[in-house]
Amino acid sequence: MVLADNFGRTLGIVGSRWIHLLAGITWIGLLYYFNFVQTPAFAGFDAGARTEATAKLVPRALWWFRWGAMLTLLSGISILAFQDQFNGDYFKTPSGVSIATGILLALVMFSNVWFVIWPAQKRVIANAENVLAGGQADPAAAGFGRRGLLASRTNTLFSIPMLFFMAATSHFAPFHTAATSGKRGSFLGIVVFVTAILELNALGFFGGTAPGGPRAYLDKHQNTIIAGFVYAALLIVLFEVFFS
Repeated sequence: MVLADNFGRTLGIVGSRWIHLLAGITWIGLLYYFNFVQTPAFAGFDAGARTEATAKLVPRALWWFRWGAMLTLLSGISILAFQDQFNGDYFKTPSGVSIATGILLALVMFSNVWFVIWPAQKRVIANAENVLAGGQADPAAAGFGRRGLLASRTNTLFSIPMLFFMAATSHFAPFHTAATSGKRGSFLGIVVFVTAILELNALGFFGGTAPGGPRAYLDKHQNTIIAGFVYAALLIVLFEVFFS
């Protein structure tokens, strides 16, 4: 019985991690495809070709994108459920703080996928399908497209520190000293604050969604990549300051 229980737990851990990895690659891979390939390419299409691609290609890509995000979340929860190390005081250790940082960023990203990007893109896709059918273009479609773009670029930014802290939990964080409650609270408080500011900016709380101004780092994917590495570097430095 004990052997069967141990085998079941091992299978659960390995299976959850494997699924988490495959789903995460699907999710983040499509996120990078949208930002680094599709959006710049669509900008060079003529209106007819872009409309047809939006109606026929984008829905399929978005299906894999959003359900990849969902499976990543569910398999991540499964990992937490099966792993013994997450019991007790694990999240009070530097490794726990590291994985908590990655989880926080991933949850914001997941929320953007399902509650910002997908609803916005549904309007864009519906408009493209209507135009292909001979109907009139929806004047609000461009605004929804911009909203989805800003959230997608913000997810690209968050993905850079998120992936670092997910991986750093095993290879970087264990070499740091024990995390006191004050240090944990200060570090995670900064993570929450900066992440919230970046997210609210993408949602248009600071002067709308027009290009330029506080959203200049989201207007080009190259700028977003730089911003992502800057945010990752900031969090790494702060992690060293608080936990070394």
